[in-house]
Amino acid sequence: MTWRFALVLDPAASDDSRDDFGGTFRAIDPSAPALSVGELSTQRGDGIFESIGVVDRHAQEVQAHLDRLAHSARLCDLPVPNARQWAQAVAVAAGHCPPTGEAVIKLILSRGVEHGPAPTAWVTAAEAPDNTRAREQGIRVVTLDRGYAIDAPAKAPWLLLGAKTLSYAVNMAALREARRRGADDAIFVSSDGFVLEAPTASLILRVADRFITPAPNGGILHGTTQLSLFEELAGRGFDTAYETIPVGALTRADAAWLVSSVRLAAPVIAIDGAPVPHDAELTASFNRYLLSPRD
Repeated sequence: MTWRFALVLDPAASDDSRDDFGGTFRAIDPSAPALSVGELSTQRGDGIFESIGVVDRHAQEVQAHLDRLAHSARLCDLPVPNARQWAQAVAVAAGHCPPTGEAVIKLILSRGVEHGPAPTAWVTAAEAPDNTRAREQGIRVVTLDRGYAIDAPAKAPWLLLGAKTLSYAVNMAALREARRRGADDAIFVSSDGFVLEAPTASLILRVADRFITPAPNGGILHGTTQLSLFEELAGRGFDTAYETIPVGALTRADAAWLVSSVRLAAPVIAIDGAPVPHDAELTASFNRYLLSPRD
């Protein structure tokens, strides 16, 4: 990363009706200490976050990310963020990004200091990593058991499956395991044999002329990029669907992608060592769309 920008927010109530929240956040030195020793985001990973892709200073799909941040807050019993306040903070952060190229804005809402009076909130902006290779050459993935059955979210909502929390140690461990196995990424599967999601991305499969993604009944995080791409595919006349997908269907797909806000559409070229067809032209069209300004 060659540059960074950061804002700290005084979180406003979700029903605060003011028009201008500029006085509720301020820029801070991103390289200087900013969090208390008692901050629960660092002590326990007790908080939520979102990562928003930025293209040429345009923050992509902001409302969809704010909606998901609010959903995660409800699941975690955190105060629901004021969407207007956070949108204004995102606009300020985007304005500090370079005029051309890709960046990433992160929204973080923590439960705050232990026994403290209020949550902690901040917004950062930074240069996005170069994902050209993954987008153009594709990625190899392995399947990893998530360790629970597909009905676990309904039986154990306290697991917070489906919330985008700061507790990302398992996701990072899965990526390290994938690399130990000679792959670039992983796809989580349930212990009873159904496809879930990747540690930091959503999965889309092409079967003939249909595009499918795992149904969100397994505690899957609804992907903002996947939702946007499904809207685009529907506009092109393709059928899209959410389905409960058995693991065996992965290697029978006509194409597969991992999609996310920053990496965008990365074609999967192998799953557990078995090759997967790669449609380079279609992938390029996906990324042209995902790099276009989207609100």
